[in-house]
Amino acid sequence: MTLHGFYLSSAAHRLRIALNLKGLAYDTAPVHLRRGDQNGEAYRALNPQGLVPALEADGAVLTQSLATIEWLNETHPEPPLLPADPLERARVRAFAQVIACDIHPLQNLRVLRYLKKSFGQEQPALDTWARHWNAEGLATCEALLVGRVEARFAFGDRPGLADIALVPQMAAADRFGLDLAPYPRLNRIRAACEDLAAFADAAPARQPDAPDPAGRGG
Repeated sequence: MTLHGFYLSSAAHRLRIALNLKGLAYDTAPVHLRRGDQNGEAYRALNPQGLVPALEADGAVLTQSLATIEWLNETHPEPPLLPADPLERARVRAFAQVIACDIHPLQNLRVLRYLKKSFGQEQPALDTWARHWNAEGLATCEALLVGRVEARFAFGDRPGLADIALVPQMAAADRFGLDLAPYPRLNRIRAACEDLAAFADAAPARQPDAPDPAGRGG
């Protein structure tokens, strides 16, 4: 398997976690979004949308992180990333989609660049925009867990799709300077996840295309 991604991409971060939880080895092919690698002819031939991640596996190319994670779960069932109960599966998917469909697109790099180029917004305004949508979405995620029996992870005692979506989004919220104190349950879940090697090894700072402490790379 070859994972085309960018170290700071939340979507690529999700897929790295899923691959690690499944114990699947993969090669990394960096796509530097800030430099514009995603707009090159070679990458557009691989993924016409020009987004990351793209996963080359079994002679095919898969795009969109949640769809790819579901494919991984179906083709490599252990450990499962979704509950067996249909109602619980729907709840987990809804939680993950609040993040992947409602928060993440609004603070995506291409959206922030469009706001800057077309509407003249500078970085402080862009950060305020991103914090607003992160705060609104994470408050929803916190509320979705109210009334549930507390477990180690979002929907039980083992990590799954909800946790895979949550941890990268909270890392993104950190980068935009959002105060995460209003989300105690999410913070506790994040801490439990980050104690696991599958999550820790997927962190942006540990990726081969991340800048080193001397400021090179990335």
